[in-house]
Amino acid sequence: MARLVDTDLTSHRATAPVAAVEIGTGSSRLDEFRALVSAYIALTKPGILTLLLVTTLGAMLIAERGLPGIGLVIWTLIGGALAASGANALNCFIDRDIDAIMPRTQHRGTASGAIPPRAALVFGLTLTVASVVLLAVAVNPLAAGLALAGNAYYVLIYTALLKRRTPQNIVIGGAAGAFPPVVGWAAVTGDTSWIAWALFAVVFFWTPPHFWALALLKVGEYGRASVPMLPVVAGEATTRLQILIYTVLLTLVQVAMVWLGFSWIYLAGVIVINTIFLGQAVALFVDPSKRRARQMFLTSLWYLFVYFAFAAADRMILT
Repeated sequence: MARLVDTDLTSHRATAPVAAVEIGTGSSRLDEFRALVSAYIALTKPGILTLLLVTTLGAMLIAERGLPGIGLVIWTLIGGALAASGANALNCFIDRDIDAIMPRTQHRGTASGAIPPRAALVFGLTLTVASVVLLAVAVNPLAAGLALAGNAYYVLIYTALLKRRTPQNIVIGGAAGAFPPVVGWAAVTGDTSWIAWALFAVVFFWTPPHFWALALLKVGEYGRASVPMLPVVAGEATTRLQILIYTVLLTLVQVAMVWLGFSWIYLAGVIVINTIFLGQAVALFVDPSKRRARQMFLTSLWYLFVYFAFAAADRMILT
């Protein structure tokens, strides 16, 4: 009997730690799964994604002169989100070597090794194909084709061809990020117009001041990664001048859009936001400090949100 008792006690003592280990293992696996999901989400670059969807929605409101059907809005934004996510994931796949060098991007799963390159490639391609199919079926073929063109331009022209070869990578490659408002316009109207391409131009000319301000802050990182951003190749003084020039061009494009049917609400908004943005560009040109570059970059983050809000309000109120 004594041996039976001892055996029971031993059995309980042995199983308790095993149960603890099993629970711990389950918790660990859940944490690993969550970390993996977070790594895949990070590949889509949610911050950039939000901005692209704002320009898409803004263009839809401008095209409709009001709120389009909620179903159309939802399907267009989902399709646009899939397209942008796919392009960003493919960008991470191609740039995984330089991302591993730069502290700003070392956390990305493709750079850290958390996501195998082949998995990132499949993930990006799957999202891209899903976006094209969804937009073609639920929205219209033109919107799908424009989204695909934007993805191809970003992945093949900017990421694979230009980024590591020319300091004008941001200027030429900036067209990729300018496609979403044209997609939004096409989703509503089934075609494109001068206004759609004018909105394209707004995003296009906004891109260099935005990214070059960031490049001024991270010039050392880009240099170590051998990415020929303008401040690395041409110097910071030239970059500050180019930021000012493109900010002026951006303002002129927006003012010219008054002749496309926008009114005083739009023009008032353009004057307000560009007084601020141009002021930041001039201040950066005069004062080559990191503080000024950071202010320019932070201003550029909210700039398009406010611009598209004014443009949409103008078209919706004064119909």
